[in-house]
Formats: sequence, C-alpha cells, structure tokens
Amino acid sequence: MVRILNVYYPTRTLVLAFGEVLIIYVCFLLAVAYFKLDPSLFLTYEHGFYKIDIVCAVLMVCLYYHDLYDSLVVSNPREVVTRLIGTLGAACVIMGGIYYAFPAVRLDLSLLGLGILLSGILLGAWRKAFLVLNSSDRWAERAVILGSGSLAGYVSSEIEKRPAWAFRLVGFVADPSAPSVEMNGLPWLGKVQDLPSLVEQKGIRRVILGMNERRGQMPVEMLLQLQAGGTIIQDGSDVYEALTGKVALDSLRLSWLLLSPRFQASQLMLAYKRVTSLVLATLGLLLTFPVMSLIAVAIVLDSKGPVLFRQERVGQNGRRFKLNKFRTMRVGADVDGQFKPAQENDPRVTRVGRWLRRTRLDELPQLFNIVLGDMYFVGPRPFVPNQEEDCAARIPFYGQRWNIKPGATGWAQVKRGYCATLEDNADKLAYDLFYIKNMSTGLDMLIAFETLKTLLLGRGGR
Repeated sequence: MVRILNVYYPTRTLVLAFGEVLIIYVCFLLAVAYFKLDPSLFLTYEHGFYKIDIVCAVLMVCLYYHDLYDSLVVSNPREVVTRLIGTLGAACVIMGGIYYAFPAVRLDLSLLGLGILLSGILLGAWRKAFLVLNSSDRWAERAVILGSGSLAGYVSSEIEKRPAWAFRLVGFVADPSAPSVEMNGLPWLGKVQDLPSLVEQKGIRRVILGMNERRGQMPVEMLLQLQAGGTIIQDGSDVYEALTGKVALDSLRLSWLLLSPRFQASQLMLAYKRVTSLVLATLGLLLTFPVMSLIAVAIVLDSKGPVLFRQERVGQNGRRFKLNKFRTMRVGADVDGQFKPAQENDPRVTRVGRWLRRTRLDELPQLFNIVLGDMYFVGPRPFVPNQEEDCAARIPFYGQRWNIKPGATGWAQVKRGYCATLEDNADKLAYDLFYIKNMSTGLDMLIAFETLKTLLLGRGGR
C-alpha cells in the first residue's frame, strides 16, 4: 500500500492507473500512424504531445470520477464495463467544451474519435487482464489475523471486499478461550503459540494484530522474532483505516486518543486552515454573489418566508453558533421546534428548495460563517444541539469531533451519504476521527477535489 495525501491506496491500483496513462498515449500514437501523419512534425511542431496530454488528463479524471479506481468497483466486471462506457461519453462531451473554448488545443475530430475508440477497447482489455492477475493467489500476499475479537472481524470483512489490496487471508490464530466473533468463514489455524510454525509452513508474509484487549496477551517476543525474520507485523486498526478511510470505533482505546500526537493539531496547521478558509470564502462570496442574488429572488417568488434559514449548530469545543443556509423548506415545517433530518421526497421541501438541495447551492451562505470564523472550509459537519447531545450520550468518543472547528465540507461528507440514524452518525464519526487524526494540507486538497466530484454528480443531496 502507498500513502498519498495521508490516505492509503493499493499499490496495484496505482499500477493500474499508470498502465492506463500509457495505454491512452499508445492509442493516440496509433491513431496518428493510422492517418499517416508525420509523427515528428505532429508531435513537435504542431504541439501534438500537449494536445494528447489534455485528452489523457480528461480521460483519467473521468475514470476517477466514475469510481473506476475504487477498490470495491475494480473487482466488479459488470460495473467496470458500465462505468467505462460512461467515462468515454463524458470525456467526449468535456473535450467538445474545451475545443469550443480553446480552439488552439484542438485535435482533428477523426484523430480524436479513433484515439478514444482505441482507448476504450484497450482499457477494457487491460482491466480484464488486471482482474485476472489480481484474483490469482500467485501474486497475492498471504496474511493471517492474530486474534478473534471485533477488530479482527472488521478487518477480515473489509479485506475480503477488496481484492485489489492483494491480501489473501489464510485464516486466523487465537486461543480457544479468547472471545470470538464471526470471522467471515476464515478457518481457525491454531493457538497463538503455533504462529511461528504456521508462518513458515504456509508462507505467510503479514501478521495483522486483531486483538481488542492486548494488555498481558500480546506475544511480544514471538512477534519481534517474526519481524526480525522478515514477516510484516501490522496493527489491525491501521489496516482497517487504510482499507476504509475511517477508524474502528468499537476498537478505539482511550489511551490511543490521549497519546497519539496526531490528535493534537499544531498551531501552524490551525493558522493555515484559518487563512485559507478566509481567503477561499471571501473569493467564493465575490464569485457567487450574482448566483446568490438570483437564488434569493427565486425563494421569495416560490414561497412565503425569509430567504435565509438560520439555525443553531454546535461548533468547536461545544460552542454554539448560527449557521446560514438558503431556506429550502416551508416556514413552520418543524412545528414542534425539534429538528428532523430531511428524508427522500420530503413534503416539507419547497419546489425551489428541492433543486437547491440537489445541487447543494443551499449551502452557499455558509461562506459567511467561514468569514466570521465559526467554521473552516474543511472540517466535521456541524449538527443541531439536540442531535449532537443525543449522539454524544449514545456514541462513545463523539465529543472528539468538537476538537476542531466544523467545516462546509469534510471527509465524512464526501465518503458517505446523508445521516438519518444513530448508526449513520456513528459511521460518520469514524470518518471524522480519521480526518482529525490525519489532518493535513494534502488531505484538505483531496477533500476539495472529492467535493467537486460530489457536486458534479449530484450525490447525497436530499
């Protein structure tokens, strides 16, 4: 696995992406040869390399935005074919817009069409070959889980869903008296003291520590000897985070929160977040002022009531503030004064409000909150007090998400959908804690890129 922008990616997925870049270039070079163009003249004097660069970049972004590098999609042949067709269509539309706006970068349409057609065929073949190689045990890293608690169960389940990570779980090792959970059909290989012989007999390269309670139970000396012999020893919580992008709440320990330096944001990081948030929010207000004015007029014409909906939310350290949004519901929709999360086809939503929610334009007035310092551009999503109090009382460590200012967008927002239940909020907390632990400039940039993807594809709005 490779860590990029504080997020882990399977090495094989990066190889897949690099191979697709090469395929796209080869396909367009073949198209140049088919039309009997002079390669040196076209590529050098007619800036052919730069023109192909643009097409390649658009295709790669479309592949990414169609989730074709998601480890859950890579191993599904039907999904790959469907999304690949969508990718080629989207790329053609985008290239048409680019060529209309910038004629100087235009490729001949025959050359463009043949290049994209060849790319589609060869990318499909490459994906098929990748899937075959990826499913082969010969190229997989054999691993075993030490332990049989809830963490071990979570890790085994997530690994089985993601063959692109190239882990092949041989089984699990645990003492018969240890508490156990469903291990997704993994065989029990033996007791803890049998681990060294199992590593040798079964060619195991990685041992994943899945013990929930470790004090006095971890075979430290044995693991050190295995590590000295070349076996990779990895904490189950780290593996779970790498696979899912969230922390394992059931296995979270208080000592981990207290002693982990990553949960203490530096003053430099906080200063960076405040400055960048202020600059981006100010720029956003200037650029979107005409759009916000039109939205305000539409809201007034559509239904009675104020343009803005101002609601109390919980911010950093539990401090409350008024969040600004465009009003999308009828006045008095929550007659009992208690906030109720929006549902699919919610009758409280107005006609204009439905469109605003779908496009996320109702969130634009939050830029004022960012300028005022209530929020960052990126951070955990703020909720209403009664919802936060309920979650804090029922979900362990929930108050940790108040350690930093909330954000207009965040890791939890782009990684999962709308929150309506206690289980949804617990899952969202797992993503928020991952963000707080791994907060960085690079991760903020990735979240901004993913937010744009969510907006363009219209995902998650209600």
